[in-house]
Amino acid sequence: MSQIITLRGAEPKKVLEAFVEKEIPAVMSYLSKGKWHTVKVTPTALASEKLTVAISPGRKSCPMNIRVEQPVGVSLKYEYGRFIFESKVVGFEMPATSNSGGVLALAMPDRISVLQRRSYYRVEVPKSLKVNVTMWHRCYADGDKQATPTHYWQGRLADISAGGAAISIDTEQKPDFRKGQYIALRFTPMPYETPLMFNAQVRTVLPTADGKCICLGLKIVGLEASAEGREILSRLIEIVQHYYQMNQSPASLQDMQAVGS
Repeated sequence: MSQIITLRGAEPKKVLEAFVEKEIPAVMSYLSKGKWHTVKVTPTALASEKLTVAISPGRKSCPMNIRVEQPVGVSLKYEYGRFIFESKVVGFEMPATSNSGGVLALAMPDRISVLQRRSYYRVEVPKSLKVNVTMWHRCYADGDKQATPTHYWQGRLADISAGGAAISIDTEQKPDFRKGQYIALRFTPMPYETPLMFNAQVRTVLPTADGKCICLGLKIVGLEASAEGREILSRLIEIVQHYYQMNQSPASLQDMQAVGS
């Protein structure tokens, strides 16, 4: 599994030209009042200093909590990989038709990161590891990113990829999660490593067959919107690769690698 490839110089513009020509749909993420939001957009025009994107039909207008100078992240799938970049809103434009959503002008990114699609394949956590996950409803505040709210839940990581995860939670904890909700989570991928902390959107909430747990299907959000987020994304890719290698190893080797778990 490869690491992140970074396109710089004239390459980002060439890539964006292809996105505009083919009208490749994308997901734009942004942080507002301590919470992450996502909206589907489509690149429609490219100038020397800006990229114009149209909010997908179904949205009546531009989200009200997006402002000029608002940092955003954009992610889209194309051919062999997923392309992500950081930008900011530089203006609002009138939609071409009354039926379409709002139109945003984004600053031209100076670089685009590319991840191979296999980085987004789910990998099960090795059976020799027990990876506990702490979760809470509200995304962490901009100030203290290491703090944990007083009301939280403890779960266990079942599988993970660069784009999502599955977590099981004992029903005795009375988990209160619903589809579409944004949450924050923190876990330590391997013993003695630095914990990872990021935001995700709940995509599914399903009970296990025995009814003792619920399983949350999560989509990771916001990592493409900042340099710090891309560092976390790089670590996630390394974790996926490590778990994959451990799953291919003999059980005895897995046990040796999991000492201290």
